[in-house]
Amino acid sequence: MEFFLTSDFYLRNIALLGGLVLLLAEDMGEVKTMFCWSPNLGENKPQNYMQLAGRVLICLMFLTLLGEMSFDNFFTEVVRAVELIVGLPLMICVCIGYRTKLASCILVVWLFLINIYLNPFWMYSTSRAMHDFVKYDFFQTLSVIGGLLYVITLGPGGVSFDEHKKNW
Repeated sequence: MEFFLTSDFYLRNIALLGGLVLLLAEDMGEVKTMFCWSPNLGENKPQNYMQLAGRVLICLMFLTLLGEMSFDNFFTEVVRAVELIVGLPLMICVCIGYRTKLASCILVVWLFLINIYLNPFWMYSTSRAMHDFVKYDFFQTLSVIGGLLYVITLGPGGVSFDEHKKNW
């Protein structure tokens, strides 16, 4: 019951909306016009802001994955510290839209490897409660990876440094 009262639980569930917002932004891809031969003038502003919101929510979920340092196992804490040192600058790049596709690709590989090491739910007996907690963290990390893959597919959107550099 205490798990459902933590802010971490609520932040993760709100951040899951990031992937859904990215999906909705992609669905709003092109504004439909009455005549198929007429050109589409202007940008699709709501889609750009939805992509920004999706990127920010994915970054929020990444911050919830960092967890607290417990210093039970020195090597695990070193891995968590490296995760913070490597992952945080890359996630900031994704959030602000600077070299988004490259940063997302690196984060996908990085998070996948870290997830396999830090959240091996298959190593615990299914009768233990720890199995469920580690499995939850494992799939939360996979949802961040899925959101980042979606960012790679869609690109950063119109509200980003990458798009702003194109206009210079």
